[in-house]
Amino acid sequence: MSSTTRFQLSFMMFLQYFVWGCWYVTMGTYLSKSLNCDGGQIGTAYASNAIAAMISPFFIGYVADRFLNTEKLLGLMHLIGAVLIYFAGKAESFETFFPLLLGYSLAYMPTLALSNSLCFHHITNPEKEFPSIRVLGTIGWIAAGLTIGFLNYADSSMQFTATAIMSVIMGIYCFTMPATPPKPREGKTTISDILGLDALKLLKDRSFAVMVIASVLFCIPLNFYYSFAGQFLGEVGLDNVAGKMTMGQMSEIGFMLLMPLFLSRFGVKNMIIIGLVGWIIRYVLFAHGTADSGAWMLYLGIIIHGICYDFFFVTGQIYTDNKAPLSLRSSAQGLITFATYGVGFFFGAKIAGEVVKAYAVSATEHHWQNVWYIPAGIAVVILVLFALLFNDNKTVVKG
Repeated sequence: MSSTTRFQLSFMMFLQYFVWGCWYVTMGTYLSKSLNCDGGQIGTAYASNAIAAMISPFFIGYVADRFLNTEKLLGLMHLIGAVLIYFAGKAESFETFFPLLLGYSLAYMPTLALSNSLCFHHITNPEKEFPSIRVLGTIGWIAAGLTIGFLNYADSSMQFTATAIMSVIMGIYCFTMPATPPKPREGKTTISDILGLDALKLLKDRSFAVMVIASVLFCIPLNFYYSFAGQFLGEVGLDNVAGKMTMGQMSEIGFMLLMPLFLSRFGVKNMIIIGLVGWIIRYVLFAHGTADSGAWMLYLGIIIHGICYDFFFVTGQIYTDNKAPLSLRSSAQGLITFATYGVGFFFGAKIAGEVVKAYAVSATEHHWQNVWYIPAGIAVVILVLFALLFNDNKTVVKG
């Protein structure tokens, strides 16, 4: 791969996740303060991404692989998304906002797979080259959070205007990418191929089944953080929430680079257990943290995101790749993606939303200590069940 192509792909990843980072963390704050939405409505808004994640495999598995160059389809989806997210920011009620957000999510979520597909088409050694390109996406997310925080857009509709502007830039940029035509395919693309249903046979293995079920359940405590951490930190008095929450992504970069070392030392089961313990600690810290003398608890709860996310989610993806035979690896990853980003995130966002709604004093005030003990308790249950039922000690994890 030439240095020019590497730069093009890396900058594409930067823009791809900059766009997402402009609104995802701070949307809850905006909805509660500007549209007076309750926790249930905010949870529903975040569930839009999960709905899109359940639908987008059909789109990617059929249209992108058969009819249109990847870079052109990627650019087109970002341009469509720019229009939808711009008008979502102009909505004056949740009833108007949500359909536009859902439309935007349906346009944006397929671009995550499209950008990965475009990269893999042009790199020669994915195991060595892709991580160094993909890490620019995390840097883009961090840059977006810092920008939104610096501009004080966290509770303003300007975050959606910024998203629209960056989406237009990304959309135009995509048309300058190297041509990536559809790959010739033999036969018809079936629903089984698209959703990875062939991988269901792997569920006969108890440990793999436990991993899949634990991953779906894990999305419940995960969504408490993704959907409501920004709103919580703002309500307790922390300033520049969007900027400070990027410390979590910064730690994620560090732990991601150290993953091979940790995996070889601790193994899959222990890594996931450590990750679950991290979530329990995070939520206990949030339950007792304050913006003054207890601010260190809030910061520590943010910073351990690398352990919380990487040790569970990334380890699970690596385990799945190693567990599945070569012929089923793509199907197995498709199944995990559908189960987590789709089904798990949908129910996780809805459950988190209803819990926050139940502990609301007003649209901008909640009994957060009670809220955070619930995902902590859920994580404890998942931890105990996983430790008892997962027993795949023979799996060799490749670094």
